[in-house]
Amino acid sequence: MQTYLSDSDIEARADGAACRETLRAGSRTFLAASFALPRALSDPACALYAFCRMADDEFDLKGGGADALARLRERLDLIYSRRPLPIPADRAFAEVAWRFGIPRALPDALLEGFAWDADGRRYASLADLHAYAVRVAGTVGAMMAMLMGQRAPDVVARACELGVAMQLTNIARDVGEDARAGRLYLPLDWLHEAGIDPEAFLARPVFSEALASVIKRLLRDADFHYASCETGIARLPGACRPGIIAARLLYAEIGREVERAGCDSVSRRAVVAPLRKMRLLANVVAAVIAPAPTLSPLPLPAAQFLIDAVAAAPAPEARRRGDGKAPWWDLERRLVWLIALFERLEQREQAGRF
Repeated sequence: MQTYLSDSDIEARADGAACRETLRAGSRTFLAASFALPRALSDPACALYAFCRMADDEFDLKGGGADALARLRERLDLIYSRRPLPIPADRAFAEVAWRFGIPRALPDALLEGFAWDADGRRYASLADLHAYAVRVAGTVGAMMAMLMGQRAPDVVARACELGVAMQLTNIARDVGEDARAGRLYLPLDWLHEAGIDPEAFLARPVFSEALASVIKRLLRDADFHYASCETGIARLPGACRPGIIAARLLYAEIGREVERAGCDSVSRRAVVAPLRKMRLLANVVAAVIAPAPTLSPLPLPAAQFLIDAVAAAPAPEARRRGDGKAPWWDLERRLVWLIALFERLEQREQAGRF
């Protein structure tokens, strides 16, 4: 029997294709992450990632600062009133935000983090750096948890924490690259304690044992958050856990590569070798079936406002299309895919931090 699509369905499919093309051209890491999810979640995740990519480009490529923030908040006004601009990323994200009940506070916080980046903000302490990482990465983790049907505060807290851990790993890996671009994310109080003058380092980025000690401290903090997020991963739907576990393992390994180089991320860039990736991905099966940790740490203070926003948002169950069930994970086939799809997880796009 022939099936006829409504105009809205045709438009939704075209928007989905446009979102994937946006990611294919500018953020292959996000595209890979969307493919690693069950089919029922792949399209919504792609729409979410495309909106994030578009927002980051708005700051990086169109002037940035307060003007970009104002433009994007106006677009969010239209998205959340279900009158998005005729732009594929806006229309697709409007549908996702409505279907999954994503509170406005989450994309607002993401935009705020991008604005901090555009302003070249520096971070006086680790707590300040956490506040930045929560906005640019923890928000995405929280929204992804909602796409997976997880709204419990402890699960959302762990999703935010995984995003923070990955962002801290990025920062530790990219110290030299960021400095040569005039950016500095390491906590300023740690630099001063190590005897490093931030302005002198930016003027002449060189590696030193003192700098290595700061980078090592940051990696230790990232490791703490990678460990903390395990209780949340264990509560995700079975079809979603392998991709999330794989991303966690591969990102954490970037930190190990930085350490193997003596924490020198100024004169070199840590890359996880393909053979090492394959060995790590072989551990995914064991991690999926491992017993869940029984102790759930307290939420990261900087992420509490996101956790509260999700908890206060009305449940959107009546808005879902179909029964929302994801097909069971074809683990062998997906792990082969993951080797290729996460090939660039250790690389951050030059125009953003994804």
